[in-house]
Amino acid sequence: MNSLAELQVLLELPSVRLALVALVLGSVALPVVGVFVIGLDILPVRFAMMHVALLGAAVGLTAGLDPLVCALVLCALTGGALAPLAKAPAGLSGAMGLLMTLAVAAALLMLSLSGVNANGAFELLWGSILATRPADVAVLAVLAVLVPALFWIRRRDLGLLLHDRELAVCSGVPVGVLTVVLLAVISVAIAGAIRLTGALLVDALTLLPALAARRLGASLVAMTGWAVVCGLAFNLGGFALALLFDLPPGPVLVLFGGALTLLITLAPRRRT
Repeated sequence: MNSLAELQVLLELPSVRLALVALVLGSVALPVVGVFVIGLDILPVRFAMMHVALLGAAVGLTAGLDPLVCALVLCALTGGALAPLAKAPAGLSGAMGLLMTLAVAAALLMLSLSGVNANGAFELLWGSILATRPADVAVLAVLAVLVPALFWIRRRDLGLLLHDRELAVCSGVPVGVLTVVLLAVISVAIAGAIRLTGALLVDALTLLPALAARRLGASLVAMTGWAVVCGLAFNLGGFALALLFDLPPGPVLVLFGGALTLLITLAPRRRT
């Protein structure tokens, strides 16, 4: 596929349209989650949640339940349970390493015992955007409303928490509750992105736009706005390239977004 006419024909297909809607919704919510991850300095959490989401999906496939629902529930419970560790001296790093290892081992064991075929396991790992279902779009639509709303309503408290936890405590911010909410939102959002990019490529929707936005925005609000703009540009551009050249969308989204993030990071910053 290498012409705009063929791209237009593809966009008439219901599966492609549904995938496009899912990408737009994901590009609104998930980059904001990436800002939370960077601000809290909890990069290991996203890796652990990828594996927990994979475990939840494996449980769903084994039990004959909806893999996405199982991934969402397990990630939400895990994210809330991890909140007390955020204020521990050792932080989340050690717990994340243990959780990641156990989750991926349990997921692979369950996939093996359940007899899931190779294609099913591959979709969990690398995603299948063109297999997006209305239920997946509904989850992303809820996230596209709730995540930006959470940021906007609590932007002052979030600004303090993401800047300095101790300062936030002294300023009366309910740090414990807010941390639980943020970790739960991060976990659920990562699980919600599984259908689009898979457990291993979820950074294309969350972290890459936030990394680019950190270079472009001078404040938390500006950084969040830029993260959404970059998310839309990265993901829609990568999806168009995948359709034009008949390539798997998941890896193309990551490579396209990664290349643009690198260019933005290396570009000289204009002095003001």
